[in-house]
Amino acid sequence: MSADKMGRFVWHDLFTSDTRVSKSFYEGVAGWQFATEHATEFAWGGGENDFILALTGDEAGAGFVEYSHGQSFGWVPYVEVADVDSAAVLAQDLQGTVEKPPFEVPGVGRNCLLRDPMGALLGICLSRHTFPAPTKQFGAERYVTRSKDFPTDFYHELFDWNILPADSPGADSQRIIRSGEEIALHTTTETQPDSLAVWAPGMRVKQLSGALNKVRTLQGLIVNPDRSDPNESSCAMARDPNDAILFLIACH
Repeated sequence: MSADKMGRFVWHDLFTSDTRVSKSFYEGVAGWQFATEHATEFAWGGGENDFILALTGDEAGAGFVEYSHGQSFGWVPYVEVADVDSAAVLAQDLQGTVEKPPFEVPGVGRNCLLRDPMGALLGICLSRHTFPAPTKQFGAERYVTRSKDFPTDFYHELFDWNILPADSPGADSQRIIRSGEEIALHTTTETQPDSLAVWAPGMRVKQLSGALNKVRTLQGLIVNPDRSDPNESSCAMARDPNDAILFLIACH
């Protein structure tokens, strides 16, 4: 674990019912390449299994997990913490819940899955490797809700995050920062169900219009364009073929 990753998103897992379809979609939309690693102690189900790494050049910031046991989680982002076990206890004290108790990922680190007080799923982790937080594949994460509610105390106590007021009364995004650095955005949209809050990755693409065309041809869905983020030239909200939410961000 390195200090520059503390409180930042450092990894993403995609839980998918069909890794073949997911690989085709993200290769076409985001230009990702893939490598398969064989895990002797697979974290999501035990025993031996293959784990698919999603890469942009030499950067690996995501993995695909074929998961058909009950609920499909979609995308799950992970935030770096100093102590996973203590953070899990604190999350419960702050009205969150533990979805999967702290567990070891051999050669990677210690992880845990949480739900915040509004039901959004995210992971916390303590890395035991030297890879930096991914910046080629991912931009700012999005916290997506229908209302403007955000569990401010939960994220401030866990990660020292703060949410800033919207730039204007009609704006649908608010910046989430840590020590002056933008970590994520809270985005409100009428397309989101009332009861569901979700973390969605911001994926970098070379050209937004081309990526949107690929979403359509590869069985995804364009939810709505978003021009509210002043730090990105343009982005759009979409769903992949397994209904996982994502944001496409045009590279600068």
